[in-house]
Amino acid sequence: MANHYKQRNHLPAHVTYITLPAAAELSEQSMKEGILIGIAGASGSGKTLVANSIIESPGLDKAVIIQEDSYYKDLSDVPYEERVVRNFDHPDAFDHDLLAKHLLQLLNGKTVSHPIYDYKLHTRSKETKTVRPGNLIILEGILVFCKAQLRELIDYRVFIDTPPDICFIRRLKRDIEERGRTVDSVIKQYTETVRPMYLQFIEPSKQYADILISGEGKNSGAVDILITKINALLHNRHQ
Repeated sequence: MANHYKQRNHLPAHVTYITLPAAAELSEQSMKEGILIGIAGASGSGKTLVANSIIESPGLDKAVIIQEDSYYKDLSDVPYEERVVRNFDHPDAFDHDLLAKHLLQLLNGKTVSHPIYDYKLHTRSKETKTVRPGNLIILEGILVFCKAQLRELIDYRVFIDTPPDICFIRRLKRDIEERGRTVDSVIKQYTETVRPMYLQFIEPSKQYADILISGEGKNSGAVDILITKINALLHNRHQ
């Protein structure tokens, strides 16, 4: 698919629109009851911050956030020593089939049993979380634009474009504080898999985005533009 970048003069410099060829895979979307917003970008780019900013907006507080990270494949049958050296930034690390199935169910007004993933043990819990549908679903993750089965479900695609050094610092802090990792393990994983997979899969996937937003700082102006677009999509869907 060709990718055409177009900076609109009346928009802030940190917002880039991408005009895509006018083809659309509408067969799935025509049946949907809800709106799906996809937020992609590197690990540590600020995807979750943007997603949370959306649901803090008046009228959007009942939006459902689905994180791609929850859909890592279960490695409980793999010895722990082998689990920790797996490449968790490759598309094959995720159960995208289950994710697409759950998204379509939510968009069609059905409740799903959302998986719970243990980042320390690299296994999927036997317990699940019940997620009920809403008129707005937000999907965020590093590779959500890499698979056509996910892209075709998304009504509006947002790519958080953040310098790699900032992403690394954020990831280092998160993985140590929230996921029980050591500094050495985070650095090793970043150099061996995170950065190479970003260059191979994530960065090229920005060609599928409808809008690029800088992940440096809070960037409230760009988020306001995004929220205006989301409200317009919701209004049009329910007319």
